[in-house]
Order: sequence, then structure tokens, then C-alpha cells
Amino acid sequence: MRLTGSTSRRAVTLVWRGMRAHPWTYVAAVGTSAVFGATTVVLSRALGWATDDVVVPALAGDEAAQGRIWWAGGVVALVAVTLALGVAGRRIFAGIGYAQIQEDHRLRVTRQYLRLPMSWHRRHPTGQLLSNAGADVEAATSVFNPLPFALGVVVMLVVATVALLRTDVWLALAALLVVPLAIVANAWFQRRMSPAITHAQQLRAEVADVAHESFEAALLVTSLGTQAREERRFAERSGALADANVRVGVVRAFFDPVIDLLPNVGTLAVLVVGTWRVAEGDIGTGDVVAAAYLLTLLAVPVRAFGWVLGEVPRALVGYDRVARVVDSRGALPEGDAPWAGTGAGARVTFDHVTRRVETAQGPLTLVDDVDLDVEPGRVVAVVGPTGAGKTSLVALVSRLADPDVGAVRVDGVDLRDLAPDALAAHVALVAQHAFVFEDTVRGNVTLADADDPAAPSDDEVWDALRVARVDGVVRELPGGLDAHLGERGANLSGGQRQRLALARALVRRPRVLVLDDATSAVDPRVELEILRGLRGAAGRQGPTVLLVAYRMSSVLLADEVVHLDGGRVVDRGTHAELLARDPGYRDLATAYERESERRAAQDWDDAPDDEQGDGRSAPAPGRDELDEVDAR
Repeated sequence: MRLTGSTSRRAVTLVWRGMRAHPWTYVAAVGTSAVFGATTVVLSRALGWATDDVVVPALAGDEAAQGRIWWAGGVVALVAVTLALGVAGRRIFAGIGYAQIQEDHRLRVTRQYLRLPMSWHRRHPTGQLLSNAGADVEAATSVFNPLPFALGVVVMLVVATVALLRTDVWLALAALLVVPLAIVANAWFQRRMSPAITHAQQLRAEVADVAHESFEAALLVTSLGTQAREERRFAERSGALADANVRVGVVRAFFDPVIDLLPNVGTLAVLVVGTWRVAEGDIGTGDVVAAAYLLTLLAVPVRAFGWVLGEVPRALVGYDRVARVVDSRGALPEGDAPWAGTGAGARVTFDHVTRRVETAQGPLTLVDDVDLDVEPGRVVAVVGPTGAGKTSLVALVSRLADPDVGAVRVDGVDLRDLAPDALAAHVALVAQHAFVFEDTVRGNVTLADADDPAAPSDDEVWDALRVARVDGVVRELPGGLDAHLGERGANLSGGQRQRLALARALVRRPRVLVLDDATSAVDPRVELEILRGLRGAAGRQGPTVLLVAYRMSSVLLADEVVHLDGGRVVDRGTHAELLARDPGYRDLATAYERESERRAAQDWDDAPDDEQGDGRSAPAPGRDELDEVDAR
């Protein structure tokens, strides 16, 4: 998508790409604008004809001319109506084309955001991404609003130029003097406007980023009383943006009057040259007047081109910023293999997997030669100290990233070979920070439109809510499944949001469920009930569960524990086996126990909801219950 070459070449390419994307819209827009340009000249000729052949003779008493008054009025009215229709058509189709190109750019940017890996998103601030999809797209398409008018009035420019040449060559040269002057003015404008616009667009992104951070951290800012600091941060960026916009306005303030002045300079040149040519006897006074009038017609196309040229620097800067996103590399290649697995759970295999990322200090290994085989339907807890690579490992199963070495397979199929819809249908990830859309409960669980025939039924939604132990909460909400949840689920507690996110994954009946500390805000007893529900009723096999755990109560619910440290597997086995032979795991389990005891001593959930089964003050599962799970 990136533009190359000189400024003129880049501008032409930008315009051509936009018009080529919606050819019929711009044929209509430019065509109606051409009708306007031609009709403007025709109107002047019609008025001249009506005045000389009808109005003046009629006033002198010519009966024949008096009889043609209505005919002349009808001709002028018809031309005027055609002129009005040309203006209306040009504005309508130009507006449609402008909106369509904006839509194209926003879809490209958003589609690329969804394709790029999380590592790319972490390197780019959210405000920057919002600016790319918003202000930068608007800047990139700004040139397309006046463009049809400028292209359409070329007809007017050609007609007026031909008329000037037929009158007198010297008069035409004097009138066309405005063309090189316009080129010089535009070159000066481009040289000063481009850096100013670039700086202003960058500051817009920074302002959006600061605002987004302040809104996202509203709870932190309010609780710590740092509102004044956030206000100063925002004021500094906003002030810098205001100064940058003023600089842009100053440059534009010099350019626009110059463009408006050029036709008057041409008229003055025509009068000077015309006086000399009349004195020589080569042309008449009427020719000079006609040439001066035709030159006034040139003021419209000159101004139209001035509007386009004035938007070119901003459009090029915005387009370049959009192109940097669209041309970004790193999107994971898509496979096309189906996944025809059988059973509720799938076998997950890590075949000597290594995952590295580039940092300012050099490459960093997140996962180092991990070789694991997880049997279908098993619940495997992945534990380790902070920075051990737990999240990096399980993220490979959801294909948030691909390994640099080795392969991750489900039922023997490499994830890189799977079609995206097959992977999304059978592998579900639930993260610690559950995102809740400003939508109904049903919409948040199904993530589908109400009229989508493929959307899960209400019975399936209730089943998922029941397994996630949040069905009681939903029944108490006004409207049940139709209850509207606030922004980010503001009317739910942290544990309720996590369980709603779990139901969102379960309603798809995945064969592999990845829980990245997804029950950290859920009461341990409720967590035990959830895991029992995942195993299925009457001993039926449930999905394969990879559980990143930071609480001992979570670890004890697993069939097997994988101890990870430094991106490598230190040991694997049952909780009892690792306690007996792995000193590092023993220390980790002790630390987990102490943290669990500390958290159990306080109600640290977002809101008290003991009566809803989510109270942090509820007692932890008894040792007999946990020992029973561990033994099983």
C-alpha cells in the first residue's frame, strides 16, 4: 500500500487508487461536475444571446423580439436547472465516494489489526492504533472531497482557454500566466506543509493515547488522587497539538489567499496586454472585455485545484500512516486443513517447541525446547515462578503466536496447517482479564448477532452459564439473558466477569480449553464446582484443559502438574509426586499456599456477592475434597 517516488507521483497514485476502487461512483461525480463546468460557460453564452438578440431589441420595440421573451427565459431557466443538477449530482456522488474510500481504509486497518499477532500490538500504543483507524483515515481521504469538482471543471478550463486563444494569442498567454504561478505556490506549500502535517498527525495519536490511558486507569487515578498529574499530561499533549495545528493553519492561511489572488493577477495582466494590443489596432475593446470575462471563469477551476492541492500534503501523511499498518509484517499464515477430531477432548502435543522474541537487548527465549504430550480430556496445571513462560506456552495452543522451532499439534495436526475457523471452533482461550462488551448477556456469551442462524440457542447458553456457575447471577439480573451489561461489565464483579468469559468459551464446546489464570477472582469452592462441571456428567470425558494456575487450590484440581522455569519443563507429574522429588516445586507450592491463605483472609473481589456464590469470604474447599480430586 505504501507510496513511492516524488510528491507529485505519490499524489497521483493516491488519487488513482481511490478512484479505481470505486470507478462508477467517480465517473458519476466527475461527469456531473463536468456538466456543471460546461453549463457555466453555456449559461454565459445563453445570457449573452438573450441580451443581444431578445432583451435589447424587445426594449427597443421589436415585436418579434418581444414574442421571443418567454422562449429566451425558458432557455436560460433550462440551462440554470441543468447547472443546479450538475452541482447537486457532483456533491452527492463526491460525498458517496469520499465515504466509500474511508470505509475501505478503515476495513483494511481493522482487518490487519485482527491478523497481526499480539507481539505487534504490544509494540504499538492503543492511542496510536485508534488514531490510525480514525484521524489518519480521515486525513488520507481528505483530498477526495474536492477532487471531483476540480477534475470536472477541467472542461470549463479547456473551453475558456480555447476561447482566449481564438481571441488573441498574447491575451491567452497573459491569462495563462497564473498556471506557472500556481505551480510555484504549490511547491512552496508542499515543502512547508508536509512536515507540519506529519507532526500534527503524530500529536493527534499521542493525545489519543494519553486520553485512553487516563480513561482506562480511571480507578487507579481516582483512588491515588493523581487527577492533577493526568490533567497536566493531557494538557501538555493537547497544547502541543494546538500549536502544531496553528502552524498548519498559518501555512494554509498564506496559501489559500495566494490561490484566490492568482485569477485577479491574470485579469490585471489581460488588461495591461489588452490595452497594448488595442493600441496596436490588432484587437478591439470588446475582445479585451470578453477575455477578461473568460478569465473570471478560470477563477473557479483555479480555486478548485487550490482546494485539492491544499489537501494533498495532509492526505499523503495520513495515507502513509495508514499504509504502515496495512503493510506491517508478522501476521500468522493461514492454513486450510480441516480438523475432524472425535471425542470431547483432543490430544495436545508440544514437539520440542521453542519461542523467542526480539527485544532491545537482543533475542529473548520465552519457551525453550518444551516437549509435552497431553492426553485427551486431561486437566493439566502449568505452574512456575513469574516470567517462567507459562502464558507464552499456552498461548501457542490458541495460536496467538507460532513457535520458532518445533510444532504444536492437536490430534496430530500442526496448528499452522489448520484452517482458522477449525481452530477457533475447537480451541478456546479464557484469560485472567475477562473482557465484557457493552451488550446483553446473550450477546456476550454467543458473540453473534440475534438473527444469526448459527448462533447458539438459549438452551445452549444456559448450559454454558450453568457449567461456569454463573447462571444464578444471570437469572437475578433484570431481563436474564437480555440484561444489558455496562461498559466492560461494570455492573458485574470480577469473579462474575471471569465466569461469564468462561461460559463464552464453553458454549462453543471446545475440545481444548486454555485457562490462563482465568479463575483468579473466583472462590475456590466455586472453582472446584466449575472443574467438576468441565469433566462432564456421569464420568463422561470433558475437554482437554490447560490451566495456568497461581493458587494451590487450582493446582490441586488438576490431573497432572507441569513445573515450568526459564521457559523449560523442570518436571511433570501429580502434585504429590512433584512435592516428593522437585525442590523447586515444593518451594513454589509453599509460596502458593501462603498467597492463598492471605487472599482467603480478605474479600478482595470487586463487590460483595456472597449470596451469588462468588464471595471471597467463603471458606476454601476442605482438604478432603481437594485430596479426593488429587487422587482422582
